[in-house]
Amino acid sequence: MFSQYFRFNRLDQQLSEHRAKLHRMAVAWCGDSALADDLVQDTLAKALEKQEQLKDEARLGAWLYKILHNCWMEHLRTQKPTLDIDDMELTCTDCPEKHFADDQLVTQVRTAVESLPVNQCQVMTLVDLEGCSYEQVAAILDIPVGTVMSRLSRARETMKKRLQGIRQTDNVHYLRRVK
Repeated sequence: MFSQYFRFNRLDQQLSEHRAKLHRMAVAWCGDSALADDLVQDTLAKALEKQEQLKDEARLGAWLYKILHNCWMEHLRTQKPTLDIDDMELTCTDCPEKHFADDQLVTQVRTAVESLPVNQCQVMTLVDLEGCSYEQVAAILDIPVGTVMSRLSRARETMKKRLQGIRQTDNVHYLRRVK
């Protein structure tokens, strides 16, 4: 009885000495100090519970790491993959929010185009909306090609400034959580 108590007391002391090393390894594996504490606690509890399985006390460190590894694998097996909804980007492709955003974008672009000077509006709509070449626009409006290019440049710069606050994300609209 005394020898069993002595062995238990000595093992308890040796386990205490290995605790910091086990914790360091557990943190390296899981990246979470609180989870590492739990893993080390489980490891030490199992080591005390199964101490008769330790055949060579010189290999105590390796035996403890093996138990820690088994505890870590058990933890991973029991964890179901979860996603935090706050970290997810929920997308909708055909929902009221998307239709509303699209309608707003169209309205804002139309308003910006309508507010351009008439000569810039004509050039921009012919080139960008109708796909006419510069030469075609020059012939339609009876102006030089250089003037078409100049008016188009000024119109695009004005549109860029007016629409700078609008954000369109390639037909993917993100829902966000409002607290």
